[in-house]
Amino acid sequence: MSLKVPKANNLQLFKEGYKHVQGLDEAVLRNIQAVNELSDTVRTSFGRNKLIINHLGRLFVTSDAATIIRELEVVHPAAKLVVMASQAQESEMGDATNMVLIFAGELLKRAEHLLIMGLHPSEVIRGYELGSQKALEELEKLSTYSLPTELTPSSLALALKPAIASKQYGSEDTLADLVAEAALAVMPKNPKNFNVDNVRVVKIMGGSLASSKVVQGMVFGREPEGTIKKITRGKVAVFTCPLDIAQTETKGTVLIKNAEEMLNFTSGEEKHLEKIFKEIADSGVKVIIAGATVGELALHYLNRLNIAVLKVLSKFDLRRLCRVVNATPLARVGAPTPEEAGFVDVFEAIEIGGDRVTVVRQLAPGDQGYDPQSPGEKTRTATIVLRGATSNRLDDLERAIDDGVNVIKSLMKDARLVPGAGATELELSKRVEAYGSGLKGLSQHSVKKFANALEVIPRTLAENALGGAEGNEVVSRLWAKHDQKGGETWGVDVEAETDGTLKSDEHKIYDSIAAKKWAIKLATEAAISVLSVDSIIMSKPAGGPKVPQQAGNWDADD
Repeated sequence: MSLKVPKANNLQLFKEGYKHVQGLDEAVLRNIQAVNELSDTVRTSFGRNKLIINHLGRLFVTSDAATIIRELEVVHPAAKLVVMASQAQESEMGDATNMVLIFAGELLKRAEHLLIMGLHPSEVIRGYELGSQKALEELEKLSTYSLPTELTPSSLALALKPAIASKQYGSEDTLADLVAEAALAVMPKNPKNFNVDNVRVVKIMGGSLASSKVVQGMVFGREPEGTIKKITRGKVAVFTCPLDIAQTETKGTVLIKNAEEMLNFTSGEEKHLEKIFKEIADSGVKVIIAGATVGELALHYLNRLNIAVLKVLSKFDLRRLCRVVNATPLARVGAPTPEEAGFVDVFEAIEIGGDRVTVVRQLAPGDQGYDPQSPGEKTRTATIVLRGATSNRLDDLERAIDDGVNVIKSLMKDARLVPGAGATELELSKRVEAYGSGLKGLSQHSVKKFANALEVIPRTLAENALGGAEGNEVVSRLWAKHDQKGGETWGVDVEAETDGTLKSDEHKIYDSIAAKKWAIKLATEAAISVLSVDSIIMSKPAGGPKVPQQAGNWDADD
């Protein structure tokens, strides 16, 4: 007979203030509930806008899931896992971030039923892994169209429209044309080396989206500092330090006895400054880009020497400008060496919709005044000048353009496209379900649930566009059409011109296969991570006691 040792009641394992939850009810189902909450929050933004006010009181009107979750500041640890997966999708592809959140939430919602019925989380995880593998295999077979190798503005705009329409429905034609034009202007000989940083956006209030345009080169929303407003074919010096009389670190007292000493005192400084700028002018520099302040005296000498000065206070823009003009930023005021100086073809101030802006650009072959002998390697940059009535509208247009440019980057790596409008997800759902029915063992249940979860994308599209009851009808019609031969391309018609369904290949609605692949991978990984957690241990947050929030007029006598 074995001896039973009694357990100690107050065994302290962790420091005071720790939270420890474990088990199916406490940890797993609570985590699933938290992710569902997040998923339901962004689910309605599939085509609909949300108004977010962040902790600083800044207002966002957007349907971009990446922006919504960034500003919401999610603190629940399980929901954070899904947010991280969505951020990985944003940095990798720039599109389909909402799909990751919605799909991961739906996978966990379906898993909840299986767990309550008694299936072990490891069985569910195994089924989800099998379902994900099968879905990715079938996805490869669904590609019906690829971008042509000879890129044209129309073919590129065609691939961009669905991604931009998900953010700016109704403006996708204009925006896709702008992005395609800008991207083709900076496209390198090997398109795989396309750099998204070469397409810039400048927002100018006023006017409407129709008056937006693409400008070759970099555009800055301010005028040059001095009187010189235009330079063609000139050397460029970039300084990160202030262009002014150097200030001493310590304070000193100067005793001046007469008027002559008073005059000599300032003229010495002036002569020294003039000598520095004379040296810069003698080295052939015609344009100076300043990363800090420009003093009045310095500006006076630069105007006399016919040198144009532009102040660029953003260090990121300064870095990009250095790449465009092929210059090295200098931390001291002085004449640059030939290696440190850059070269620009055109530096000019122009007017766009009543606002004066400065354009710095290099001429390309075929442009008027192009000289093949001009020195310096050319980094081509295009800037999309956006016009709009409000700053919120401009911000949202900029986010749509960023997504469009990222889609081009992913299409340069993998040019294959699959049918959009929810057609691909529904077809994958059908094929994965058929695969799950042929499996043996407990994992078949979770494979089928994975297939059901894929249906959430077309269902959400239909519900957001047409309403809940009509959305269900549309999904039923889609299932019937996908069961017919050659029905793989039937998707949701958000405008409901006929019965709420359309053939996505006929309407030229395509999605990038790479974005879909990553979205399925990351959503499944996030769902599996949440399911594999069986206990959460949270330590006491760092920091001292919080200052109590006092009520208004707390020290009033009454």
